[in-house]
Formats: sequence, C-alpha cells, structure tokens
Amino acid sequence: MSETTRFWINGQLLPEREAMIPVTDHGLLYGDGVFEGIRFYHGRPFRLAAHLQRLDDSCQAIRLSLPYSHQELTQAVDEIISTFPESHGYLRLVVTRGTGPMGLDPSACRQPNVILIATQLEMVDPELRNRGIRLIIASTRRLPSDGLDPRIKSLNYLNHILARMEATQAGAQEAVLLNNQGRVAEGSVENIFIVRNDHIITPRAVDGALAGITRNVILQLAVALNIPATEAPLTPYDLYTADECFLTGTGAELVPVREVDGRALRHCPGPVFSALASAFQQQLASECKPKAPAA
Repeated sequence: MSETTRFWINGQLLPEREAMIPVTDHGLLYGDGVFEGIRFYHGRPFRLAAHLQRLDDSCQAIRLSLPYSHQELTQAVDEIISTFPESHGYLRLVVTRGTGPMGLDPSACRQPNVILIATQLEMVDPELRNRGIRLIIASTRRLPSDGLDPRIKSLNYLNHILARMEATQAGAQEAVLLNNQGRVAEGSVENIFIVRNDHIITPRAVDGALAGITRNVILQLAVALNIPATEAPLTPYDLYTADECFLTGTGAELVPVREVDGRALRHCPGPVFSALASAFQQQLASECKPKAPAA
C-alpha cells in the first residue's frame, strides 16, 4: 500500500499494521459482502448520498445488516478524508458478513465488519486517457441476472477478473463482458456507452449493467446538453459500428475507446464524448468545491 493510504475499520482509524480483520470473515472465505468505490475531490466526496443508498440497497438485497447509519458513515468518510494528505483520492467502503464458522450458512456471523480505505487510484494511464483505449469482447460472460442481480455491488468479482486477464493477454486495456444472450453488459469495472448519429446508448441493468453512479450522471448531463440518450440492448456489432464508444465509472471516471476487437472506431475522442467529459468536469467543480482554509 502507498504511504498515503488510510484505514478506518469498525469505527476506528488505524495504522496499516493494525488494519486487519480475522481470516474467518465470510467476506474473505466466501465473498459474502458488498462495497462501494467513491471518489473525492478537494476533500469532498462526489455523490456520497447516492453511493450510500446503493450500499444500503445491496445490503438489503443480501440480508446483510448495515451497522452504521448514513450519517455515521458520512462522518467516517469526512474523518478519513481529513487525515488524507492529498485533496483528491479514492475511497473503498466494504461491508462483510463478519466472522463465523466454516460453511456457507451465514446465520452464525453475528457482527458485520465495515472497512473504509482512502488511497490513490489511477486506473488508466493519462496518455491512454487522451488518445483512447483498446477493448476486447471477453469470452468470460457476465453472471446472469437471475443468478446474481447486477444491481448488487457484491465482492464476487472473479468473472470480471478473468475477463480483465483476457484483455491483458490480448494486449488490450479493458474487456467487455456479454450476458448469456450475447448482449453487451459492461466492462470489467465500468459501464459502457456508444454513440451513433449523435445519440448515446448504454445497456440496461436487466442486460447485466451495474446501475453506475457515474453512468447516471452522464445520462443526466446528456439531457442537459440536449443529447438524445437511451438505455437499450447492445450487441458486439453495435460496438464495432459505433461512431464513438466510451467507458464510465467511479474509479475510471470517463475513458474514450479507440478500438474494439481490432476494429478502429470512427472518432476517438469524439465530439459527443468531449462535450460530456467537459460537462462532467464542470459538474465535479460545482459539487466538490475547494474547502475554505481554516481560520
């Protein structure tokens, strides 16, 4: 971990050497838990209320009791950011089922563990961000929604990891996962958009897309910019023939795509992406203004 990384576990700020949970935690043993990734700028978390609501919903969906209120988690976020030596950074908020005996039955796990980590995260090289990344269509499929609803942001990321490994093996920066009907779901850690005839289209949650916070911001900005936007089924053909393509996510922010499965796209970065990226930066500046210096 970086020397700037900070840790908060179950109500306490801890040095790295003490930031531990038991090896019998079901989050480690079985991936039984949920999480949120949150960016902060100028010491202010972006869309924190939306992230906490999604965390709450994920907990509710898997019958996991969140032991802190939104107000208490907001205070924890403010506390850990105040100790972070840089004004911009990334938070990982994790809720695990907690410690319990071996076996899948979680009923003996009495107390969830809540973990908050503040660190730096650069998911895309700045040069690649400027000229666009390469995508592949992974052979690894998105878990079907009737097996694990994509709206649950769970700790189960193995199929996404396998897809990213495919991308790395192919010399690409990211992989797109299809669902079991062959429709586009999402990237390994991002939502995906295409542009066709100045119209942006993104997969539906029912097709396997996470209901991303940044995705929602982009859909809102599109309305403000009078850019037609639709949630609709997409296939690899739609990616191959798009005018533009880009990825969105809390960690990745906005990333243009220049190539899909060896097929160069018509524009990268394209005019629609550039307009949305500029509006996104303005939104960040509006919601995360620098804090006034202490008197």
